[in-house]
Amino acid sequence: MSESRKHYVRPLDLKAGRIDMAHGSGGRAMAQLIDEVFARRLGNEYLGQGDDGAVLPAAGGGRLVMATDAHVVSPLFFPGGDIGCLAVHGTVNDVAVMGAQPLYLAASFILEEGFPLADLVRIVESMAAAAQAAGVPVVTGDTKVVERGKGDGVFITTTGVGVLPPGRELSGRRALPGDAILVSGTLGDHGMAIMAERESLGFESPIVSDTAALHGLIGELLATGCDLHVLRDPTRGGLGTTLNEIAQQSGVGMMLQEKALPVRPAVAAACEFLGLDPLYVANEGKLVAICAAADAEALLAAMRAHPLGREAALIGTVHADAQHFVQMTTAFGGRRIVDWLSGEQLPRIC
Repeated sequence: MSESRKHYVRPLDLKAGRIDMAHGSGGRAMAQLIDEVFARRLGNEYLGQGDDGAVLPAAGGGRLVMATDAHVVSPLFFPGGDIGCLAVHGTVNDVAVMGAQPLYLAASFILEEGFPLADLVRIVESMAAAAQAAGVPVVTGDTKVVERGKGDGVFITTTGVGVLPPGRELSGRRALPGDAILVSGTLGDHGMAIMAERESLGFESPIVSDTAALHGLIGELLATGCDLHVLRDPTRGGLGTTLNEIAQQSGVGMMLQEKALPVRPAVAAACEFLGLDPLYVANEGKLVAICAAADAEALLAAMRAHPLGREAALIGTVHADAQHFVQMTTAFGGRRIVDWLSGEQLPRIC
């Protein structure tokens, strides 16, 4: 929750206003809700860091990272994953992009009366397999049951804790003019896999979610010794919204190259069919890395050497801009603003 996400056209009506789906989109409406409701009342030095997780002091002079996430995806099962593995991957990644080694997870389940036990077992088994593969165990949890019609099957909240080595600083506040912007792979795979399953859309090439734990890839990137400033996983709101968040936090502008953006043909076709922009479609197994320009090629090579980064690309640069705009040079040589996501493009995708 960042104090930098301000300057909205109209303040929220805190007396008569109502929550709508746009407030969960990851875009401008959600940023405003965070600023005007949560940050103003819960704000402190740790919440004010504004990143995916908070860096906390620990006994003995070390530092911890804590992150939490709620998962309300619909449908619960989708090509490439389900709510169980997604709950593990999402929180592991939020800890890892802070530069921390994820250590432990907590999980909370809200179950709806009448939910099939066979589906619950399937979800928990998937969660267990994902946690084991990541090497990050679920060590505590809680379960609640609500009346039929009040829970939509199952909601899962996960919290992760990791340890941050001395001297390592990764934050959305650290992007600098001249830096390079990289992504670890193709955009929009998860969001379009959810949409295709939800709407029973049949495409010639099936679209599969990219949900994955990224701490192994991140460890390889950190081991290069490259001058890495920012890591972020572009989930809700996609790449476009994520870069706007970073630009606001760091007080910089960004210029993307449309031709460099990696998008699978099936995802591009599905987005065109549905009138969506892949820049704003969620990923769950990709990361954005912002580093010193001199280290961009070395970092790109390290990404491509890892199974989760084979389709990595250098997509743009950071520059000085008092307006903090994210822009893009189009395939035709023009320019356009890549603004915050407005409204809810794809509800219930994570």
